[in-house]
Amino acid sequence: MATVGKRAAARRSLRSLLACALLALSATVADAETITNARYAAPVERYGHFALGRPHEYARLTVSTAAGQRHALELPDDEVFEDLTPRLLTLAAGEPPELLVIVSHRNSGARLALIGLHDGRLDISAQSPPIGTPMRWLNPVGVADLDGDGQAEIAAVTTPHRGGTLRVYRRTGKQLLEIAALAGVSNHTYGSPELGLSTPVAIAGRTQLLLPDPTHRRLRLIALQDGQLVETAHCPLAAPLSGAVRQASATEVAVELRSGPALIALQDCPASAPGAAPQRIAR
Repeated sequence: MATVGKRAAARRSLRSLLACALLALSATVADAETITNARYAAPVERYGHFALGRPHEYARLTVSTAAGQRHALELPDDEVFEDLTPRLLTLAAGEPPELLVIVSHRNSGARLALIGLHDGRLDISAQSPPIGTPMRWLNPVGVADLDGDGQAEIAAVTTPHRGGTLRVYRRTGKQLLEIAALAGVSNHTYGSPELGLSTPVAIAGRTQLLLPDPTHRRLRLIALQDGQLVETAHCPLAAPLSGAVRQASATEVAVELRSGPALIALQDCPASAPGAAPQRIAR
């Protein structure tokens, strides 16, 4: 009986070792298939909008994985990546990295797309509705948890060159669904490769969006509140915005103006609510 017990214990031990080995192998494969960097390739002229200047319309996306594997996604002839650089991101903790890209279609214009690696292949895992008109573009503001629920939203400005609208999207299955919108913004100048005229900013533990109005003479601080986009403050600029906006500290943002670089103190930006005292940012 003792011998039988030892054999049973040995079999259990072997099964346990095999299970551990399979888990380790699965983890290794998963790590190997984790996207670590990406770029666009194969510039083309078949669309011909060139919102970012030449040659920034591409037919192919290429990625590398943690194990050094390479994969590519080729668009059909009626589409291009109208973009500079794919954005590597995760929308929630524990999710695998994906790429946020801009795809433009010959008939329906630009849309946002999330691209992931599944079973050794790159494919579109979620996307927003297209603008609906060719030669119309959109520029992402950023990816951030705007309502504090642990899931990041994607913010972008559609048609920034003509009546720009800030739109916030949330992933639902294979769709990026618009949950809020606000008109009166513009975060790009046609023909320029500068995409950084807007950014999420963290203020006293809360993330808001900072982006210029259509004149580029004023920055608007916008929050997602109760499912709506609301301007909480505005920052007049001494000269038109010409370059990137970035958060320099908990209370300041650095901007590039036509007159040169400048620092904007957020606590000095007047609150937008009528009759409210100027907004004060916690130090």
